[in-house]
Amino acid sequence: MAICRIGITGGIGSGKSVVSRLLELLGIPVYVCDAEAKRLMQTDAAIRRDLVALLGEDAYRDGCLNKPLLASYLFGHPAHAGQVNGIVHPRVRDDFRAWTLRQGDLPLVGMESAILIEAGFRAEVDKVVMVWAPAEVRIERAIRRDGASRAEVEKRILCQMDDDEKRRQADFLLVNDGQHPLIPQVLNLISSLSENH
Repeated sequence: MAICRIGITGGIGSGKSVVSRLLELLGIPVYVCDAEAKRLMQTDAAIRRDLVALLGEDAYRDGCLNKPLLASYLFGHPAHAGQVNGIVHPRVRDDFRAWTLRQGDLPLVGMESAILIEAGFRAEVDKVVMVWAPAEVRIERAIRRDGASRAEVEKRILCQMDDDEKRRQADFLLVNDGQHPLIPQVLNLISSLSENH
């Protein structure tokens, strides 16, 4: 039986990481794109070379990624994120493919990414699961989690794909609004995927 790759997405504060942890507790490994992209920016020679070409020699200091420089470049112009993503996302995609192969004959694996669709990772997964929560709930969670201001969180939300558009492209919707228990929804998701794959 072929492996089923689940893409887990949703806006900031929706609860993607909670869903990923639940899946892992149930024996389904999850590739967390954000963490792996950070790792690859530190360790991948091709990414390092291309970021130095783009940002200059200061892109890495003492062998470590110069995060303030990268952040100022990313937010300096709308086109800049596309340039950096063009360097990083293909390597994340390749790394995910290699990671998936290393999982052996497991029936299900996951890929967590806030920008799954925008990054072009839709083609890497068989099913897209959107984790959804109302905007106000998401804002409050992100403020508590990140210690960010409301304005900062709202700005980050505006940079992400609209929830309605994500919902249209998702195969499954998990509601994480604090009213609907999440664990039964995750169990139903796994059951549905196992039956239909």
